[in-house]
Amino acid sequence: MITFEGAGKRHPDGTIAVEGLDLEVPTGRITVLVGPSGCGKTTLLRMVNRMVEPTSGRVLLDGTDVAQLEPAKLRRGIGYVIQQAGLFPHRKVIDNIATVPYLLGWERKKARARAAELLELVGLAPETAKRYPFQLSGGQQQRVGVARALAADPPVLLMDEPFSAVDPVVRAGLQEELLRLQSELHKTVLFVTHDIEEAVRLGDQVVVLREHGRIAQLADPHTLLTTPADDGVAAFLGRDRGLRGLGLRPASAVALRPVGDGIRYGGWELALDDASRPIGWIDRTAVSAELHPAAGFRPETDTLRTALDAAVLSPAGVAVALDADGRATGTASRDAILAALAPTGATAVGGVDAGADVNANAGVEVNADVDVDGDADADADVDADADVKTPVSTRKALAADGTGETGTTDRVGGPDGADGGR
Repeated sequence: MITFEGAGKRHPDGTIAVEGLDLEVPTGRITVLVGPSGCGKTTLLRMVNRMVEPTSGRVLLDGTDVAQLEPAKLRRGIGYVIQQAGLFPHRKVIDNIATVPYLLGWERKKARARAAELLELVGLAPETAKRYPFQLSGGQQQRVGVARALAADPPVLLMDEPFSAVDPVVRAGLQEELLRLQSELHKTVLFVTHDIEEAVRLGDQVVVLREHGRIAQLADPHTLLTTPADDGVAAFLGRDRGLRGLGLRPASAVALRPVGDGIRYGGWELALDDASRPIGWIDRTAVSAELHPAAGFRPETDTLRTALDAAVLSPAGVAVALDADGRATGTASRDAILAALAPTGATAVGGVDAGADVNANAGVEVNADVDVDGDADADADVDADADVKTPVSTRKALAADGTGETGTTDRVGGPDGADGGR
């Protein structure tokens, strides 16, 4: 555990960087410091490895005041990742990673073997070991930087805006990689960023800082987004903080509508192959039987944000839930996905959107109250329609002769509906 006890930093010219901060960074968790430029984030992080000495208070590492530890020895026991990796340009990747083990007196063979292990751990190919930093992309350099920080297996990892210098696509991949590594290694991580989206994605706890390192709010990401401490924190989080909350909830929170033999939604019909894998959507009102992509998500690994993206991208407004083998296990509409964010008891009945016309195999007409967000009622007209199995070619959708008989029989059809169920 890292503990700040009244930690402060006043520069010789009288400028206050940090003023009397009290904070605990729990063992085995990721704590993110986030705030505007100049609020003291990096100053606090560098106090831990004594690259900045506090002028008041103290910093404890597992109960020991770091001021009592020899700086070089302290730093060799703490992983440190910075912007743009900070790799030695004259050293090959494998020797960059092995830097700290070399300093700790490890034999060259052992240090390089450890470096090779870490290359694989951070998702880099073995041949990367022989390259120099200038031969790597920005994302690869940052992965090498993370591997170097982990080389001596330190219990503490300090990360100072490590992903800010790469493009958004690479940044997202690096964030995902960090979360994967943390799930395996359980390090005590202190992470600095100015990006609130990165903070809520990575942090077990998020510390929003104001000027002079004052804590505006300390909370888990969900609490931070749903209950900002004050108007200042709410303004910093942004007006789209509700959408960010979608990325914090697992997609398994959505109650799916079973696929069965296939499902129809309004004028769209989902086509499945013989293994129940989605082939695409067919517009039943169109003259041609062109297949449109069926966007999917995996409930066990994806978030509500991924599920909502899939529903938005679908021509039917419906996301298809997939198992590990890519088989369709259910469907979810946009409203059903958003309903998963609502309090318990406010879930849509049967996964049906407000005002949806649903053809089910019930054979009766039903007026159903549907409450998606806890305060809306809607009527859903339900009438009979038998299950349909329509032969569909995965390449041309339907045979040209109109008989529907093709070499491969793929499955479509099932209960009609205007939305994707739950």
